[in-house]
Amino acid sequence: MPTINSDDYKPPFWLPDSQSQTIFPSIFRKVEGVNYVRERICTNDGDFLDVDFSKTYPIKSLKQKTWNAELVIFSHGLEGDTSRQYITGMVKNFNNHGFDCLAWNFRSCSGEINQTKRFYHSGATEDLETIIKFSLSKCYKKIYLVGFSLGGNLTLKYLGENGQNLYPEIQKAITFSVPLHLSSSSKKIGWLYTKRFNTSLIKKILEKSQRFPEFQIDTSDIAKIKTLKDFDDVYTSQLHGFIDAEDYYEHNSSLYFLDNISIPTLIINAQNDPFLSKQCFPFEKIEQLEKVYFQAPKMGGHCGFYPDDYRGVLWSEKRALEWVMS
Repeated sequence: MPTINSDDYKPPFWLPDSQSQTIFPSIFRKVEGVNYVRERICTNDGDFLDVDFSKTYPIKSLKQKTWNAELVIFSHGLEGDTSRQYITGMVKNFNNHGFDCLAWNFRSCSGEINQTKRFYHSGATEDLETIIKFSLSKCYKKIYLVGFSLGGNLTLKYLGENGQNLYPEIQKAITFSVPLHLSSSSKKIGWLYTKRFNTSLIKKILEKSQRFPEFQIDTSDIAKIKTLKDFDDVYTSQLHGFIDAEDYYEHNSSLYFLDNISIPTLIINAQNDPFLSKQCFPFEKIEQLEKVYFQAPKMGGHCGFYPDDYRGVLWSEKRALEWVMS
């Protein structure tokens, strides 16, 4: 499909660049009025996933049998969780327009370390499959997928892997700030973000190695990890069955799965995103695809999109609702 050339996102004058557009909403934006109800799902390998429901009306228990027919599933970014403002803002906006919402926490992202040796990663679509099966058990007739950054890559890979065999209830998908090409994007991320991510990831590695000594997770070289690629070389790849970081990146970059997507899917990547390499803007490739649309606003940062006329809703939240309802 042709690239969507509309560029109606305009940041405030006081957020002039990619760094401010990324950091300001992440730190200073507050979203109130989202009332989650949590449920824990057991996975086939003896682990768990914590999911947070926010319905269009207050509920006391997920055992109630009255359900809205439409559900939006949200997948967060690297070291995020369901409380991040880019998730809760989307949830609130969709709730306000009649959609039930399910935001899920990746393994070890819900506040409790997970129980298997593995964690989560950019291509762990088996966990998204678990979430979708759980949602289908609640009798939703229409499901929409929304993913951010790593969660966007995961969403696109899942859609491409399943192709024409996708559950018919899944209607559309939209993703934001997606590192479509993981290898080059891992080199693009600046030191400030790298330090933040690695601090959080390393903390989890240390906690798991202490809590589960039977996993025999080697932490002797942890001080040598300086970049995300270092972490993926030493831990992500080794804990999830890949040779090294590059092998992990090649097997899980969603860029290689776009051709097989069978439902209307929109990818939105800001051209000034400090996380994304030029390979994450595959304009020519998108032109050849039937179901995948691509929009690349000049501004927006990474999971930012704070508008100049902000009244509680981000530009990305308005855009996602428009896409789902169109």
